[in-house]
Amino acid sequence: MQSIQMAFKSIMGNKMRSFLTMLGIIIGVVAVVVLVSIGQGANQSVSESIQKMGTNLLSVNINMRRNNPINLDRVNEMRRLEGVAQASPVSNSSGTLKAGLNQYEDGSIIATTPGYDVIRNYSLKYGRFITEPDVNNRSFVAVLGQEAAEELFGSLNVVGESFTWKGYPFTVVGVLNEIGTSMIGSGDNLIIIPYTVGERLFQRKGISSVYVSAMSADNVSIAQESLTSYMDRLMVGAYSSTKYNIYNQTTALKTLNTATNTLTLMLGGIAAISLLVGGIGIMNIMLVSVSERTREIGIRKAIGATRRNILSQFLVEALVLSLIGGLIGLGISVLATRLLEPALEMTLNISPSIAALSVGFSLSIGVIFGLYPANKASKLLPVIALRHE
Repeated sequence: MQSIQMAFKSIMGNKMRSFLTMLGIIIGVVAVVVLVSIGQGANQSVSESIQKMGTNLLSVNINMRRNNPINLDRVNEMRRLEGVAQASPVSNSSGTLKAGLNQYEDGSIIATTPGYDVIRNYSLKYGRFITEPDVNNRSFVAVLGQEAAEELFGSLNVVGESFTWKGYPFTVVGVLNEIGTSMIGSGDNLIIIPYTVGERLFQRKGISSVYVSAMSADNVSIAQESLTSYMDRLMVGAYSSTKYNIYNQTTALKTLNTATNTLTLMLGGIAAISLLVGGIGIMNIMLVSVSERTREIGIRKAIGATRRNILSQFLVEALVLSLIGGLIGLGISVLATRLLEPALEMTLNISPSIAALSVGFSLSIGVIFGLYPANKASKLLPVIALRHE
């Protein structure tokens, strides 16, 4: 307790010098905590974006332009494969939609079949989704996202309303529930139409992309094996595997998590360098303090202070400096993450383990870099120290 009291007395006696010494620790802790929080927030955002699409999602991309064997009948066959729950072809486009005097240019037009809503976990607020008769009869109907409905009609309950695209009139048969915005973009700007209509208006023949959902997350591997065998039978030839690709959403999630975790560690490591610089500052100021208080050390030793007393005095002072700096840095980090959340559009949480690790690391820096000055002070001979001016 006496060493702690003396440490605070020394710090308060040189406020500006003590603050500048702690500044290195403060900056280091803020850098470590904030950068690691950003890394973890990015990891969480990416994971949520992928999980919204479904962890049991598979996508089949066909690389053939000519002699493509995949058609709507083949997609229906995919639905009967082992482990597969649903399969829907997907084709994308964009354009300007018009409803009266209103225009909407930011829409994402998706041509697909029934079951796509189940694969993507979409639910309806009003109306219905695309049906088989819509696809078979090439009906000009559409299901809108909420942003598209608001922009075109100024309301959400717009079932039965009409809009035009490329001069063709479409009737709204459904409006999706709010999907929200993720790192991959808005989910509420969708305009979903029957695949046969899209094939005609997009002027694209054949199916190049199919979304498939497994019966459950546990059946993803089984579904992928079934799809691979099925595609290999269709794509006859020595290089059949190069004519298509099957992407597993679970594998993509694991890969991205590994990448973002590595990035977080790298950011934390770079930020930790500033803590080391702060430790050098502590050692520098403690050496100055030993030089300034040489005569004080001689007097204390002359009246009975042991080497251990002197060592603990200066070591505790270094620890107090680093602890106060670490706690101030942690407080600034909490404020910084709250300010950065709306700017980065992601959730930033400071995990207790990172907070404890950063403060613990700053204390370790205080011990390591305070040990040499403290040891130097404890070895001073009283006779030489008392002669010091």
